[in-house]
Amino acid sequence: MQTSFAVRLAETEDDLKAAQRLRYEVFVEELGGGGDLVDHAARLERDRFDPFFDHMLLWDQSRDAVVGVYRVMRADQARAAGQFYSADEYDLSVLLNSGRRLLELGRSCVHRDYRGGMAMYHLWTGVAAYIDRHQIEVLFGVASFHGTEVAQLAEPLALLHHRHLAPEDLRVRALPQAFLPMDLLPPDRLDGKSAMLAIPALIKAYLRLGGFVGEGAVIDHAFNTTDVCLILDTARMNPRQARLYRGGAA
Repeated sequence: MQTSFAVRLAETEDDLKAAQRLRYEVFVEELGGGGDLVDHAARLERDRFDPFFDHMLLWDQSRDAVVGVYRVMRADQARAAGQFYSADEYDLSVLLNSGRRLLELGRSCVHRDYRGGMAMYHLWTGVAAYIDRHQIEVLFGVASFHGTEVAQLAEPLALLHHRHLAPEDLRVRALPQAFLPMDLLPPDRLDGKSAMLAIPALIKAYLRLGGFVGEGAVIDHAFNTTDVCLILDTARMNPRQARLYRGGAA
């Protein structure tokens, strides 16, 4: 049976639960994450921010199943929530004080059977349409390396710091109590090829678009991850890559 994808925002409680169920499969069962509001009996990964986000769903219409999710939060939604999700790990002042229209992205995941194909492309085209609709100028959000053994992540973290650190006007910084230096190796000790291979696909996608990372990483023990903050200024996006994610539109 041929896969037929559709992307739309969650509209009902059942839609939201479908997203949370996929997140449970990926973040809890596959990656060993957890959290205070995770419902193991119902197999739902959720948190207190879910009611304030828009939840973008990727449907495989041939199976009538949600196979990819992304959640997105505008500044007005963050005000209703009391903060952006990333504010628990990063000082976002440089973005909040910029006067620019912000969008936080997070909880991106794709069902294991759909990875390496077109699923993430379709999710990104959905995000691109959302960006255009709401005239978003800066995207940001926490992205993760699996695991908390920092020594094993020294090379990719150092590569991100030395080659992709955000300019000052976008450079969020990990909160002091959580700050983990990323420049764990000097530039002359980096093997760029092996370091890039160790960087998760989602982070590499942001980099190809012209994205940056904030200063400092954060260990998230609840999710068994080491987090970095990605920032993407739509005015600085790689034009060719941006056209791809916008479905070929200028």
